[in-house]
Amino acid sequence: MTQSLNRLVERQILKALAEGKLRGLEGEGKPLPDRSGEAFTDMATAVAVRIMAEAGTLPEEFKIKKLLEAAKQSYREAEGDDAKRVAMALIADLQQRYNIAVEARRRFMGS
Repeated sequence: MTQSLNRLVERQILKALAEGKLRGLEGEGKPLPDRSGEAFTDMATAVAVRIMAEAGTLPEEFKIKKLLEAAKQSYREAEGDDAKRVAMALIADLQQRYNIAVEARRRFMGS
């Protein structure tokens, strides 16, 4: 942003604070949510995902991704070749399902 735009935004924020317009907002006094994963996502997709998450409905790929992360953790903690083999098979299955879900979303969204 240019310096003049930065100053304008800062003045608007200070004005809203002075008028009490920023009180009673959802999440007030709490730390901002970690959205570092959105850094590599386009703005429209990030906003759509956030709205769906707040409504309690996430795309299948996000549900699978959580399962995949848990399976990877299980693999790291697995003891013995058999346990690692089972965990790796689960990871492979979830990775394939994740890739299919991502491709389906991309085709649906037209990107």
